[in-house]
Amino acid sequence: MISRYSRKEMVSVWEEENKFQKWLDVELAVCDAWEKLGKIPNGTTKRITHKAGFSIDRIKAIESEVKHDVIAFLTAVAETVGPDSRFIHLGMTSSDVLDTALALQMKEAGLLILQDLKALLLVLKKQAKKYKNTLMIGRSHGIHGEPITLGLKFAIWYEETKRNIRRMENAVDVISFGKISGAMGNYAHLDPRVEKYVCNKLQLKPAPVSNQIIQRDRHAEYLSALAITASSLDKFATEVRNLQRTDIGEAEEPFTSGQKGSSAMPHKKNPITCEQVSGLARIVRSNAQAGFENVILWHERDISHSSVERVILPDSTILVDYMLNKMINVLGNLRVYPDRMLKNIGQNKGIIFSQRLLLKLIDKGLTREESYRLIQSSALKTQDSSDSFLNEILQNENVKKYLSDKEIKDCFDLKYYLKNNDHIFKQVGI
Repeated sequence: MISRYSRKEMVSVWEEENKFQKWLDVELAVCDAWEKLGKIPNGTTKRITHKAGFSIDRIKAIESEVKHDVIAFLTAVAETVGPDSRFIHLGMTSSDVLDTALALQMKEAGLLILQDLKALLLVLKKQAKKYKNTLMIGRSHGIHGEPITLGLKFAIWYEETKRNIRRMENAVDVISFGKISGAMGNYAHLDPRVEKYVCNKLQLKPAPVSNQIIQRDRHAEYLSALAITASSLDKFATEVRNLQRTDIGEAEEPFTSGQKGSSAMPHKKNPITCEQVSGLARIVRSNAQAGFENVILWHERDISHSSVERVILPDSTILVDYMLNKMINVLGNLRVYPDRMLKNIGQNKGIIFSQRLLLKLIDKGLTREESYRLIQSSALKTQDSSDSFLNEILQNENVKKYLSDKEIKDCFDLKYYLKNNDHIFKQVGI
């Protein structure tokens, strides 16, 4: 279902044609290495490369009989190569092919994810600049706190995306290892120089040590990086969903011409894309958990990880690619309503300036407890009255013993909350 919405490039990474081609690339590189070491006759690799091919239908037909995908692949390739096929797969085990080829696929997919992340980073930087001084209310526990800017939200997401890029770059590096070390990983029927040559040719690094497989903590780290990225996208999407709520109405995801929000209620504009992203993030996080389970295998290997990886690796990379592209569109075309933001700031009758008054009283020599008690009593009274917090404070004789009318009014200046914006943006490189 997801593939029809995803980028062709990402889907093609996991198609059988690409998988089998990478298996063949590994086998041909091993033949080349053996030839250079004098194990097989000169010119053999060239002949094999010229003839070697495969039919997916033929591989499947053979596999239906032998019940082994690598043997089916090798048999199908041998049919196209002829007598020279005896030099293919010399000294190797299936996982030499599978794990090295899988590393190539994961690297390929990871580099596409990095392209997406860098595109998202540009969008976040642009929006942070655009809304640097767009005031809105900050909320903690869902309750109005103090004024912030929309640009601050974007700056936070920008910095988080930079961390996701670093995590993904490291995950791609961690997974970019191959192994051509044989059935138990001890090179009993291989030369370590074969592994080094093959990995270098395929732009991988040789695993410093392996048993029958490349160790699955590498794959778990890769899946963890994807899951953290998905969680960040979930976080961004959840914020948009909240800001789009009717009672907040400060921003909303794009709503295209002809789009409909409800089969029953024509007025509805629902944040469906952000909801999709939040839902899909749950799958990516659960896939990471499955990746953790794959780290633990019996002795030198079993294949309990194999069936899992055939699902979680394509699904996680395809989903994160999809989610990133959806959020690039949502955040790049976000509908923002600054007037509603200012209206929401004013909705609380000025009690959001309570901390400024608290600190002013402390500056005048009151204890924090005395200051807090004075300001809180007026704030709570304001919430239960039709009067503004400013008027309430101006009429509070206990406060006016310490603060003049001008000092009180100065505490209600919204621009005060912008004074360190330049510092913040400089720190994150915007």
